[in-house]
Amino acid sequence: MRIGITGHTNLTDGAAQVIYIALVRQLRAFHESCPDTEIIGVTCLADGADQLFARAVREIGGSYEVVLPAPDYRRVAVTPARRRAFDALVAGARAVLSTGESRSGVRAYVAANRIMLDRVDHLLAVWDGHERDDPGGTSDVITLARDRDLPMTVVWPAGAERA
Repeated sequence: MRIGITGHTNLTDGAAQVIYIALVRQLRAFHESCPDTEIIGVTCLADGADQLFARAVREIGGSYEVVLPAPDYRRVAVTPARRRAFDALVAGARAVLSTGESRSGVRAYVAANRIMLDRVDHLLAVWDGHERDDPGGTSDVITLARDRDLPMTVVWPAGAERA
């Protein structure tokens, strides 16, 4: 089963832990419902929900693919303090895909999200439920998934909050 992720990047430290636990539980439930099927996550590896998801997929014994928005994504979107963890997640991916965009920005993020959605059977959304007009953001991905009738599960456990 191929599962994608969209979600907020600006989570509090306390929220990150409860969201991680909720993602692990949800992925285990998917795996238990189809025990003979490998869980393959697809993530753009943004800060916050995407990286928590990659770790959760690995914890349940699955593998994940990364869709990088652009070659400069690490330099532009990943703070120096988080680059080591980002690099480890990229290195642990079964595949790293590119959008073909040359620079990070809204266009590259929208392209990465579309590629992610093209590759999955189900979407997990770490989402607080607030609609926003933010191309390439969580609400935009949820709208695209709904337009495609892609099955989706929203994960926003008690204790989750944005920074």
